[in-house]
Amino acid sequence: MSRVHDALRRAESQGLPVEPVPAAFTEAPARDFRGSRNGNGNGNSHSSGHGSGNGNGSAKAAGHGRSAAHRNPLGPEMLEDVQVVPFQPALESHLLDLENSPESPGEEFRTLRTRVNHLGTLQPLHTIIVTSPSPAEGKTFTAVNLALAESQLSENLVLLGDFDLRRPIVHNLFQIERSPGLSDFLTGECTFTQALRKVEGTSLYLLPAGSAVKNPLELLNMRQAKRLFEDLPGCFNWAIFDTPPLLFSADANLLATLADGTVLVVKIGSTTFDNVTRAMQSLCENNVLGIVANGARASELYSKYTYYYSKAD
Repeated sequence: MSRVHDALRRAESQGLPVEPVPAAFTEAPARDFRGSRNGNGNGNSHSSGHGSGNGNGSAKAAGHGRSAAHRNPLGPEMLEDVQVVPFQPALESHLLDLENSPESPGEEFRTLRTRVNHLGTLQPLHTIIVTSPSPAEGKTFTAVNLALAESQLSENLVLLGDFDLRRPIVHNLFQIERSPGLSDFLTGECTFTQALRKVEGTSLYLLPAGSAVKNPLELLNMRQAKRLFEDLPGCFNWAIFDTPPLLFSADANLLATLADGTVLVVKIGSTTFDNVTRAMQSLCENNVLGIVANGARASELYSKYTYYYSKAD
């Protein structure tokens, strides 16, 4: 079985930039973000224009005869009445420790955040989906901690959305109710404000998956989903979405056409070169911002942090 680093070596030999980022958590620690897109090898990427709405559009209530929750254009004023929830991550959730800024795992995601923010200076970039070729490769882990890292910046309003309607987990990580959430908003059962939660003491907003649905792909194909992507930049600096694996459903491929960019997560020692290739082909390199390589051994990558933070000033 070919390992991810073999695939990355091939990418490097083909002229794609390879800029390693140090490791993060012990369980699934490594991050390797490559800021290239469309195979141009220069680390820059071009906007697709799908997610750069001006927030002036409006989304009407979904069909099915429901009219209780009419959608208005999204704006910051809609966030004033969002339910506030405490930051109490579940045990073994591996979320960033917001009170311990020098920790080495946090540095990994701050490095990733810096690279994403740099790409945002080169193109319109507000909505990002995070996916992987297969399950258990760290996509949710990456999406959640990237959103937490972004929310640590001053006056940076961040939305973390659970668009994995097949196996949602974000609500469990933050120990909040799954519903109302995304599916309830798209079907007109609640307003966008009612679907959100605000993490107390932060600028992070959560959009859980919502009530279970039988047809996630059909729901995400609704016009309301497209309008949501168009309107979100009028409300948030960043909207980061966890999505299903690329090779197991068409959901992430659909969402990639709506978002400004896609981050692909692979796991060293698990993801095969064939799966990386198939995943990239399924995306048609559409808005691919880079690759996060997950699962490196912490002992190989943490030593410099131990040295740096153990020295007295």
